Amino acid sequence: MQFKTKISKSINNPVFIFIMALFTITAQAQMNKIDGVDVVVGKNVVLSSDIAKFKLDIEQRSEGKIKISDCEMLEQLMLQKLLSHHAVIDSMVVTEGEINSAVDRNLAYFTQEFGTVENVVKKYGFNDLNDLRTELFSIEKENILVAKEQQFINEGIDVTPEEVRIYFNGLKEKNELPEFQAEIEMAQIVIYAQPTQEENDRIIKKLSQLKKEIEEGANFKIKAVLNSDDPTAAQNGGQMSVTKESQFIKEVKEVAFSLDVGEVSEPFKTLFGYHIIQLHEVKGKTRILSHIVMQPEILDSRITEAKEKTEKIRKDIIDGKITFEEAVAKYSEDKDTNKSDGVIVNPFTNETRFDLTRMDPSLYARVINTKKGEITEPFYDETQQNEKMYKIIFMKDRTLTHKADLVNDYVKVQKLALQKKKEENITKWSKNKISDTYIKISDKYKCEFEKNWRKTNN
Repeated sequence: MQFKTKISKSINNPVFIFIMALFTITAQAQMNKIDGVDVVVGKNVVLSSDIAKFKLDIEQRSEGKIKISDCEMLEQLMLQKLLSHHAVIDSMVVTEGEINSAVDRNLAYFTQEFGTVENVVKKYGFNDLNDLRTELFSIEKENILVAKEQQFINEGIDVTPEEVRIYFNGLKEKNELPEFQAEIEMAQIVIYAQPTQEENDRIIKKLSQLKKEIEEGANFKIKAVLNSDDPTAAQNGGQMSVTKESQFIKEVKEVAFSLDVGEVSEPFKTLFGYHIIQLHEVKGKTRILSHIVMQPEILDSRITEAKEKTEKIRKDIIDGKITFEEAVAKYSEDKDTNKSDGVIVNPFTNETRFDLTRMDPSLYARVINTKKGEITEPFYDETQQNEKMYKIIFMKDRTLTHKADLVNDYVKVQKLALQKKKEENITKWSKNKISDTYIKISDKYKCEFEKNWRKTNN
């Protein structure tokens, strides 16, 4: 069945994981409306409203190209829960760092979809970004457990060149060769516009004065509303709750757990600027606190300097005075790319290639007319953390949309062949595990499943 092939292939796909997160947080944000449990797999449950929501999200994300039934959707959800259940039994370990990275990728995807993080928070009914990150943390923990269990099951699975050839020819004979979208591979040089030391000192002095006034009896929340650059301060006075597990700024968590109740911290720096925080209350593992963040202003002259430096670097590369890779090592200030020849990694796939149809619109506009081997003109960019910079991008490679070719696309075809072999192995594994896993399915689902979830006699 065509749908089952598409969905089973997508179980490892980052977009599928994104959809799972989107569906799950929608369900979690509406927990009060959920009317019961329809399926139990081991210690995991599928709620009554899950199937309809997940089905709708799949159809919307595929723009109506994938039509699925409730039964097909339920079977995929049960497989997810079966893998998650046995990942715990098999002692799969998931680190906080792994989960944080996945949460950051999803937030980047959400932000691309809805414009700003604030829009995402509002869209799904969360109180604030910290609330959303906490929910995504639990979702991604399960997703990573599933991925690790799949890796464990498929350990040692590989495909030979002959298997790849047979797989390709089989698709060709059935006229089912995939179409690969246009892709690009890019590298960048980034020059930041930094605030002056005098401006940093001014901010620290101002925060130190606020700390003194608060210690002398001034109201922290009022000071936050009047002084904080946090856009939510006007609504909540800078107040938040933090646990060690919550997905919040690392430095804020470290300072929060070092304070006594009522104590105000010294100014400290994060990517978002300089902060002070006051600890109000300790509730078990939770710290209730307020914070003020102030961002140093960056002079226009510093931005101009960054632009001029970037222009000179580009000219030197074009004139042959230095290679792009040498310029990256010597000048680029982006810590994520300056140790790897400037190559940009796709945050949604962890690969170096970008599908042009799924790129950030602003980046797409910068590179759409850049040919392989060319360098863009310097352009201004800034982050949500108010970092300001100039960039140039080198087009390392560029391919057009095309039908799969065994020679030119061997690596991609090999991945597809390997994925199919792994799926077949997961199917074999699941049939064995279903028999010794507690599974309960509501009688209202009169489904003919591909797998023997009801454990009926054959």
